[in-house]
Amino acid sequence: MRDEARAVVGAARRAGSGPGRERDLVAQSLKAAAAALLAWMVAREWLGDPMALMAPWVAVVLVQATVYSSLRRAAQQFAAICVGTLLASVAQVVTGDTLVALALSVPVLMLLSNWPRLGDQGIYATTVALFTLTTGAVSGSAIGHRLAQAALGAVIGVAVNALVLPPIHLRDVRENLAALAHEAGDVLTGIAEDLRQGDWDASTAANWSHASTRLARRLDGLRAARGWSEESLRLTRGWLRAFHRVPLDVPAGGEDERWSRITGHVAALTRALTAAVDDNRIAGPPDGTTGESYARLLALLGEACRRESRSLLESCGRTARQESHSHDPRRRAEAAMRELHRTLQTSLRDHAGLSAARTAVLGTLLLQAENIWAEIERPGEDGNLDSAVRVRRS
Repeated sequence: MRDEARAVVGAARRAGSGPGRERDLVAQSLKAAAAALLAWMVAREWLGDPMALMAPWVAVVLVQATVYSSLRRAAQQFAAICVGTLLASVAQVVTGDTLVALALSVPVLMLLSNWPRLGDQGIYATTVALFTLTTGAVSGSAIGHRLAQAALGAVIGVAVNALVLPPIHLRDVRENLAALAHEAGDVLTGIAEDLRQGDWDASTAANWSHASTRLARRLDGLRAARGWSEESLRLTRGWLRAFHRVPLDVPAGGEDERWSRITGHVAALTRALTAAVDDNRIAGPPDGTTGESYARLLALLGEACRRESRSLLESCGRTARQESHSHDPRRRAEAAMRELHRTLQTSLRDHAGLSAARTAVLGTLLLQAENIWAEIERPGEDGNLDSAVRVRRS
């Protein structure tokens, strides 16, 4: 309970401190409440409908995460409500008994709720049928009131979502991309620390595998955020840009692919290390001076990932002096990695004359490290490592 309380307090602070997911959630919640209140006022106070329930019910449900999803679900829900209301009413009129009408209509509607065309709104066909039969409102006027209110609620819910701070999720892409980069840095740094300690066992290998799995889940989160961001601009891109509500500094889709490749290389590295620490294998991970050099290389790669994570979250309006200063650690890290790379290449040539198994292990690990470096430093920029062909040629 204390942890939950701390999480709630932290979310409230973040919502009050500045733009973010928490503030977006507050805005959507308040919009849903406002849509329900407006729908009830229109249905009950202005139109004088004594059954003013369906309109606020539908309105609050249709304030969705994007305008496009609101429109899609409005159509699905209205179709489900029409089917449920009509089928329940017909069953009641034909049988004249509420229990028999329920027995006839509910199984059919439950099957219909699984129809993919209705999405997750299909269940409303059954709930509306239950509401219709239990209230006994099966007359033509009652059916007309219910369907009209459903349409009114759908219009109000979609309109509120589209016209009042329409939700956009472009910020989520940057946050998820930064989280993925930071997680990749944590994984590489953790492996480097384990290699320095030199105490490897099945538990250590399991931790590496779990870390790689967590990184893959981060990548899934990034892809989901990219999908939400693209959907949030459907039908709204033009006038959102006119009101300057679409940020222009959203990371390009190519960054998702780049970090997807980095995630794949980290996963390959962890698999190679996990296989190397297996007692049934001939050769283990690099140890001694070679192991220390490789651990330092991974630590530098991890710090490079974290540096990219921080840069993604920083303001874009940095001065030239700040930009130059931010490159200093990167240049020093590149020089250190270049030196470590030469040391490891020398070790690889030395191992080639002693043990084919150890050469294969070290070559595989060095290849994955080079692949990660090549992606992090973006080929074509100054000071980058040559391609991983160096390992293959060695």
